[in-house]
Amino acid sequence: MGLKVIITGATGMVGKGVLLECLDHQIINHVLVIGRTPTGLDHPKLKELIHTDFLDFGNVEHELTGYDACYLCMGVSAGGLKEEKYKELTYDFTLILAKTLLAQNPEMTCIYVSGEGTDSSEKGRTMWARVKGKTENDLLGLGFKQAFMFRPGAIIPLRGIKSKTKVYQFMYDYFMWLVKLMKLLAPNSVVNTTQIGQAMINATVRGYDEKIIRPKGILELSKS
Repeated sequence: MGLKVIITGATGMVGKGVLLECLDHQIINHVLVIGRTPTGLDHPKLKELIHTDFLDFGNVEHELTGYDACYLCMGVSAGGLKEEKYKELTYDFTLILAKTLLAQNPEMTCIYVSGEGTDSSEKGRTMWARVKGKTENDLLGLGFKQAFMFRPGAIIPLRGIKSKTKVYQFMYDYFMWLVKLMKLLAPNSVVNTTQIGQAMINATVRGYDEKIIRPKGILELSKS
């Protein structure tokens, strides 16, 4: 039997990479994207749920039943945001949706895209790292059948994918040579968007012995 998965953040760099891999993978037969704007893609496996209020999913709960996994790729840059707003967009949006999905799908696998440098202690000086750390910790404590926190570090976008964050795309446009040099010098420190998507699918199917998965683990999981 094929898998049914839910993806958030599918218009972003990581989320779009995950979406493309899910649409291509033979084990996945249905993908629901939850987002505030359309992806612009048309595919027989794909269904899109345009939903603007990520603090309340009560009126769409009936559309979120019968899924095997959720891949939570939605995220924003902390630049220019105060902690309260960043926490709402990062922690509140994610946890409210995760709790809704778990209530509808008790056997679901949850995978959340965090980042290298995330602060699991929740006590460090860096605001975004504390918020991401709390998000990871609370997701792991919700009671999903499987829950994995992906911390990909440096990412190479493939398949024509662009970052929605202008400063990040500027870096990719002009300094990709540096990322590729990092990959050459430290192969286990850099992943690409295709590998992230493949790793999520394989973690769902096969499981993994670590809950927090860094670049080396993502690379291992991405292999079929």
